[in-house]
Amino acid sequence: MFSYHPPKELRALFIAHYAPLLLIIMIGPLTALFNVWKLSLPQLATILLGVGIFFLGTYLYFRWEWFWHHIYNGQLVTEGIFQHIRHPHYTSLVIIGYGLALFFYSIAALFIATIAIPLMIWSILDEEQHLLRQYGDAYKQYMKEVPWRMIPKVF
Repeated sequence: MFSYHPPKELRALFIAHYAPLLLIIMIGPLTALFNVWKLSLPQLATILLGVGIFFLGTYLYFRWEWFWHHIYNGQLVTEGIFQHIRHPHYTSLVIIGYGLALFFYSIAALFIATIAIPLMIWSILDEEQHLLRQYGDAYKQYMKEVPWRMIPKVF
């Protein structure tokens, strides 16, 4: 069975994508421990909303992981979630980050989740250049058919 491994440059970006999540996981609990950086929203509702958002992002992430390890072999994939957005992996990471920030009830974690968005956008734009070189006109056509990178009708 063919096993796809991303180029080393992409592997470094993958590590950078997880850094905001790690920061959120490290900083988020400090809100409860030291009673700092609290959101000014109803606490229980915010935490429950965070759990729901986290599970949505986690579901999307594991669907992408399953795809990556079981279906993807270097070919251009335009089916499934890829019919709606071109980069579900990045979307899942942003959703997970916001879910964790709300769960931790932390304005600092929410700030980190928001700062992660430009990093994801930068990575997507960089990755799309690689995809255009790899797939050429087929990827250009796919970009026309699926104009949304992360969130349908937004970006």
